[in-house]
Amino acid sequence: MRLENGDRSTCHPIVNSSSDDEDDGGLLRESYSPVLDGEGLLVPPLNFAMVDYGVFRSGFPDTANFAFLQTLGLRSIIYLCPERYPEANVEFLNANGIQLFQFAIEGSKVEVIFRNVYLNITFSVPLFSMHEPTGFSGGAIQEPPLVNIPEETIKEALRVVLDEKNRPLLIHCKRGKHRTGSLVGCLRKLQKWCLTSIFDEYQRYAAEKTRVSDLRFMELFDISDFKQPPTFCSHSPN
Repeated sequence: MRLENGDRSTCHPIVNSSSDDEDDGGLLRESYSPVLDGEGLLVPPLNFAMVDYGVFRSGFPDTANFAFLQTLGLRSIIYLCPERYPEANVEFLNANGIQLFQFAIEGSKVEVIFRNVYLNITFSVPLFSMHEPTGFSGGAIQEPPLVNIPEETIKEALRVVLDEKNRPLLIHCKRGKHRTGSLVGCLRKLQKWCLTSIFDEYQRYAAEKTRVSDLRFMELFDISDFKQPPTFCSHSPN
């Protein structure tokens, strides 16, 4: 199958930032445009990209994306949300012999009030500190509760990624930005990427929705349990 915009083997696909507002989720459309394979239109999921050889990432795939996913020859899907997997998706997995690994990482909405300004903020990983925004005085009236995502959850998901028998695999959450981006960022630490490159990749998908708490989580993530870096991957970018 041919993709319109370049070679799928690259670890750094170009994404186009969306100017959509919050109602549209601030999604990005990756450079893999819909293509014809002679049988029909192949539509990638939102935020789809190749992370590395046999490892892909995306937002939540729907039925329109199934034909495209079949071309990847997936063995596994890593699903990072607590909600039950849709029946149509389960049927697709069963029909194609794809194993589902679900890691229930909560997205928690908290309310924070800053002097006449109401903010509704969603955190997908632990928030280590909350600083007063520039231009505000008086601080928060209500402190947000910590959202404790056990580091072991990410480590378990990484073990699935590193197990060769599970690849090719797709990692996804709802939007393919925060939870997926955090897991991919921790994988990059194993691959000896510098933090600048890790954060740059994360921000290409999160864009203006970038969360300092996600960056902090990736920075502090402990990789000492993993003795060897993944052998399936290319080297760290310069």
